[in-house]
Amino acid sequence: MSKANDFTEDNIPTPEENGVLDEPIPAAAVPPEDDISVFLDDEDTPPNDPVSTEDVPETPAPTTTKPKRASRKKKVEAEPAPDETDTSEETITEDAEEAAESPVMLDDEALDSLMDDMDEALLPPPPPVSRSTASRTPNASILTLEVRGEVETKSDRDDFIWHEIHNAYRTRKILTGQLGGVEQMENNKTIIIVDYKGFRVVIPLKEMMIEPNSGVSGKAYEEFMTRKHKLLSKMLGAEIDFIVRGIDSKTRAVVASRKEAMLKKRQTFYMDLDVNGIHRIHEGRLVQARVIAVAEKGIRVEIFGVECSIVAKDLAWYWIGDAREYYSIGDNVLVRIQSVKRDSVETIKVVADVRSVTQDNTLENLRKCKVQSKYAGKVTDIHKGVVFIRLSNGVNAIAHSCYDFRTPGKKDDVSFVVTRLDEDRGVAVGIITRVIRQNL
Repeated sequence: MSKANDFTEDNIPTPEENGVLDEPIPAAAVPPEDDISVFLDDEDTPPNDPVSTEDVPETPAPTTTKPKRASRKKKVEAEPAPDETDTSEETITEDAEEAAESPVMLDDEALDSLMDDMDEALLPPPPPVSRSTASRTPNASILTLEVRGEVETKSDRDDFIWHEIHNAYRTRKILTGQLGGVEQMENNKTIIIVDYKGFRVVIPLKEMMIEPNSGVSGKAYEEFMTRKHKLLSKMLGAEIDFIVRGIDSKTRAVVASRKEAMLKKRQTFYMDLDVNGIHRIHEGRLVQARVIAVAEKGIRVEIFGVECSIVAKDLAWYWIGDAREYYSIGDNVLVRIQSVKRDSVETIKVVADVRSVTQDNTLENLRKCKVQSKYAGKVTDIHKGVVFIRLSNGVNAIAHSCYDFRTPGKKDDVSFVVTRLDEDRGVAVGIITRVIRQNL
């Protein structure tokens, strides 16, 4: 008799005798998903294929012998032989009853594996994925450097930012972005492009609130628009506030208004009163402002929804030849409010300066200079033959004549001789003896 005859229907060991149901299946023993054959039942096995002992693994005998149930055997002998489907159901019922009568002690590893399987079973089923999506979607499993670490992809970050924009659109929240460009459309309309965390936000020119339109027409209107475009070009790179007015979820396009955001901030900080019954921004108040444009002779700042220009002489106690050497677009500066005119929300005007924030030490520095002494300095400006110099010790100086055959120019390094000290104006008066280095 061949070995195949040993595995007849009567001689095949039952799952209870092998003790398979008594031992928990560890998580590492779960076969890979690609091996479909391990999930086939006995019904899927062809009946004519011979069974070899090499294909059937030998199961070790259980360490503890479990009591047999005589009542169950008698019931099986009395009943007629059921079909294959009834046999499988009977085996499952018998296994469940036997497991209930004899509890199994699980180790820590098996218990953790069981809890993980329960958590996965409680999760909702994943949505069906189309073939096109499955072919484009990469593997979501990412091996992180830290245990159970999370990695944020660009797609996740974009979805989060878009959700933030959508919430701001619903709540009319003020957002802040960077002015990235000025575009001219085919219908001669000008739009401003603002970059908000990688998303393109479009603001029409009339919603920028650069300068109020005084109702000019003709040539005056052309000059007015030219001035607007020049100011916008100088504002490139500045941070501006805006409120989202419209979105398109399919194309993720955003249209916003800077005017609405500025009016909202004006109402809060200039018109409304605080708990003490005073305006939040008033004369003498120190506030922080954004630098939105920089020129040679001054800067332009935005103070909580109101734009204000500060000339060079109001930037510091010492003379500044070029404000671009000290300030840049996007800087935050501390200014002092000198005056506020609040007739209405749309016509608020503010005068502010930076110089009064710092201490005036002009006279203290002036006392460091001695008459008939020579000092090095830099030419800051030339006006009607008068040369304005800032000495290396921080003193402002004026020269009416130059002994060098070369004419001094702006930003030139010169040698200066003090002839007298003018304490009333806080300057030193003298003569330029020579030009040390020209700024060509």
